[in-house]
Amino acid sequence: MPNPVLRRVPRAEMTPRLQQEYDETLKLRDDATMQEVGANAPELMAWYKDEFYGKLFYSGRVDVRTKELLRYRLSMTHGCAFCNKGNRVASAKAGVTAEQLANIMNENHPCFSAKDKVVLKLADQIVMTNMHGELSKELHAELKPFFDDAQIFEMGMVAGILTGMAKFIFVYDIVEKEANCPIVPLHAEAAE
Repeated sequence: MPNPVLRRVPRAEMTPRLQQEYDETLKLRDDATMQEVGANAPELMAWYKDEFYGKLFYSGRVDVRTKELLRYRLSMTHGCAFCNKGNRVASAKAGVTAEQLANIMNENHPCFSAKDKVVLKLADQIVMTNMHGELSKELHAELKPFFDDAQIFEMGMVAGILTGMAKFIFVYDIVEKEANCPIVPLHAEAAE
């Protein structure tokens, strides 16, 4: 379980909105440390939900199913247990099938369309563990039958923000991680 050094704001001290988000998150993910710590700066939590998710992720030029597929591949690669619990539900709601969810780490599985496969390839270029990621001419050419340059830019921005948020929430220890999470504090490595 997360063990942040930042203060966990008790639910009773949260804004009404964060209390509601706390309750929803606890029900879906069995942990609401993100909301407890985020309640120290409720305006930032509101920005993330309203501006990033409301205006870019769930709106924008790219269909939501594609962004859910992209997000789930990123969170599975990053090993965010907290994220994966919610992303599985949101992806299924957006139309990602159970078979696709089960095979999210294998873009060559026949359950994925050519469009899906190239979105998963793009995600692999942006994950935090790929220090040599690149939107190459070849990858761009694979994306072009399905997306225009504005949509490709949007997917990159979405993936970049999600990847940066993953690094942040791991470093601040405010989410549950899976064994494959690449962010392991030195003191934790020494204890192993």
